[in-house]
Amino acid sequence: MYTKEIEITLAQLAKQLLAELQKKESPSSIDETLENLRRVILYNDWRYYVQSDPVLSDYEYDQLFAWLKQLETAHPDLISPDSPTQRVALGLNKAFPTVQHLVPMLSLENSYNADDLLDWDRKAREISGLTDIEYCIEPKFDGASISLIYENDRLTRGATRGDGVAGDDITTNIRQIRSIPLTANFSKFGIHTIEIRGEVLINKSTFKAFNDQRAAENLPPLANPRNAASGSLRMVDPKEVAKRGLEAFLYHMSYHTMEDGQTEPKEIQTHSNTLDMLTQLGFRSPAKEKKVVKGIQAVIDYVLTFENERDNLPYEIDGMVIKVNDYELQDKLGMTTHHPRWAMAYKFKARQATSKLRDVEFQVGRTGSITPVAKIDPVPIGGVTVGSISLFNEDVIREKDLKLGDTVLVERAGDVIPYIVKSVADLRDGSEREIVFPKECPVCKEPLFKPEGESVWRCININCEAQVVERMIHFVSKDAMDIKSLGESNVRKFYGLELMKDIPGIYTMDFSKLEQLEGFGKKSLTNLQTAIEASKTQPLHRLIFGLGIRYVGETTAKTLANAISYLPDFKDWTEEQLLALEDIGPKVAGSIKQFFATPENLDMLKHLEELGLNLKSSRSDHPVGGTFDGQTFLFTGTLNKLKRSDAEEMVEQQGGKILSGVSSKLNYLVVGEDAGSKLEKAKKINTIRILSEDEFLNLINQQQG
Repeated sequence: MYTKEIEITLAQLAKQLLAELQKKESPSSIDETLENLRRVILYNDWRYYVQSDPVLSDYEYDQLFAWLKQLETAHPDLISPDSPTQRVALGLNKAFPTVQHLVPMLSLENSYNADDLLDWDRKAREISGLTDIEYCIEPKFDGASISLIYENDRLTRGATRGDGVAGDDITTNIRQIRSIPLTANFSKFGIHTIEIRGEVLINKSTFKAFNDQRAAENLPPLANPRNAASGSLRMVDPKEVAKRGLEAFLYHMSYHTMEDGQTEPKEIQTHSNTLDMLTQLGFRSPAKEKKVVKGIQAVIDYVLTFENERDNLPYEIDGMVIKVNDYELQDKLGMTTHHPRWAMAYKFKARQATSKLRDVEFQVGRTGSITPVAKIDPVPIGGVTVGSISLFNEDVIREKDLKLGDTVLVERAGDVIPYIVKSVADLRDGSEREIVFPKECPVCKEPLFKPEGESVWRCININCEAQVVERMIHFVSKDAMDIKSLGESNVRKFYGLELMKDIPGIYTMDFSKLEQLEGFGKKSLTNLQTAIEASKTQPLHRLIFGLGIRYVGETTAKTLANAISYLPDFKDWTEEQLLALEDIGPKVAGSIKQFFATPENLDMLKHLEELGLNLKSSRSDHPVGGTFDGQTFLFTGTLNKLKRSDAEEMVEQQGGKILSGVSSKLNYLVVGEDAGSKLEKAKKINTIRILSEDEFLNLINQQQG
């Protein structure tokens, strides 16, 4: 980006400007001074944020920046859109519009061992016909993915990954990241428009300093650098974004167009050359960390070596990315519906640490399940401080031979979910104590019950305070009655203040008392009241799901809603009748039967109906006789273009049914990203048609056409 001669010139220019500033005289040429200030400040931004080697002290930099702002304020007609002052916007981003990526941002296929890499390489060689392939290896950054577009050398748009096809337009916030150039000389290489991909992150030292500052202000610390980076990109105030110290690595060219008459230069014919070009243009790219090798064994050797160095890096990584280096070969290998065949992510082993098991708390779920939760000395693992870990049930405690006071080995599976691997029995000194599983509910003190064949102890007192609160939280949730503004924290608060004591109490709250609570203004209370009233007209399947009947998920709730005209009539159904319904087995049928045989539950339904809730099934929401009438569907994995609920709704609107599991009754399995056992099971049943998400959308379009 800067030759040695240019750097010397800019360093001298900085001294000259500082000397002129001390004179406190009006510059002889406003245009020239503005241009010089911008050049010097942008150069120092690059030295500070990209090279980590500033040429100005913070005080000198601040003086020049203030002078630039002063001159631009006095001469607003001379403000340039690529001026350093234009990074920070004056207003707030009240909403982030959705924008389409020029090329979909596909996920990478993951590898966790050398065998996966060998198999991936074998497939690539079979398609390409080559004996050895040249690969480029680089760190897999643990941050928030972004996509940038430059046109005529100017940054015109920045967006989040979103669903891979479209993301949030966060251009204003992207401009706050000083390692991202506002202009870059792509035209030097004949490029007119370019879309580049990268990762926004917070380095370890910045993250620690930020959390130290929050602690000094009695604010809770941020959980980890990745979440902090992702959350920062969606803050509504760009000035707050600027304070977060975000950095960005750009590592992939996804799209480009050349200027008229220009041919593609060598700099964009291979991936490694593109990284060098980005670095030359002032971006932070993994050009220094990358390694180009021939053959997969060299890849394996390098990633295994690099894994030992991950803690020495100033930022978090969770693996390495291996890419076919030659772009023509990338095009030949192509891609599947959800990942390119020319790239593979090698994930590092899960992070581990040891800690002391100090206590075990027993929590009560909405169905009465008792879950033991280990309390350990807080320990950082992969950028997250872990202090609580679920132990699932009593059997886990016994199988792992856990005792209070034990030194335990803790791991974050996939760098996300923490769990206790084992106790380190060799370090016991005799002071350790047995973990005593309670015989009575820790909340209501009623005796616990363990159903035959199950591993979970339960409180069967449906009036248990803990269960009541958890049931209300589930009832108001997004996939149930979707009562916005009444989330978990407010449910717990209102219950504690005795403003509501059960599910019907949601609809009888005294809003005059809510007005007296701090933080509940007129507008927020109006929104809450509107959301509560709107929930009364939710379709029956949402109410059934919201009731929290054990084993009844969203799909089963729809089956029940379509099988009945009036919800309380289920009290007269036998288990045999329930078993005759699609996808309902003995365990689910028994749970439904027990729910509707309980007088308290029937009284609650009657009360809800009196309060105006809908207990009747329209059955017209999903017509019989549609093009999918009699056809069954199941979705597995992560869909990139549709929400799962929207896809299921499309099927039901055409008269089809959604199943919850793979069986001979299933007609179509729609497979998204990271599909697991359901896909493998479906492959063994010849009558099941397996569709990709695009194939499903084509099928829908055909039916609607």
